[in-house]
Amino acid sequence: MKKVFIGFLVLAVAVGLTFLVVRVTPKWEGVDDTVVGKYAEEAGRPARRAYIDTDRGDLLLFFFLIAGVAGGFVGGYCFRELFPPQKKDQA
Repeated sequence: MKKVFIGFLVLAVAVGLTFLVVRVTPKWEGVDDTVVGKYAEEAGRPARRAYIDTDRGDLLLFFFLIAGVAGGFVGGYCFRELFPPQKKDQA
C-alpha cells in the first residue's frame, strides 16, 4: 500500500511539473521568424503563407511516407544492380 502511495505521489509531482513547465516556458521562435523574416522585411518582401502548409495535421508525415514507398520501390526494383550476387569463386 505504501509503494502505491509513493508511486502515485511521484506521478502527481511529475504531471504537475510538466504542466508547470509547459505553461511557464515561452514559445521559442524559429530561425525563419527571427533572422530570415527580419532581412526579408528590410528588403521589402514581407512574409507570406506557404503554398503547401505542412504545419497542419499529418501532411508532412504523409509526404515522408510517399517518399519512403517510392524509394523502397526503386530500391527493390534495382536490387540486383545495387547488390549483385557474388560468384562462387569470389566467396
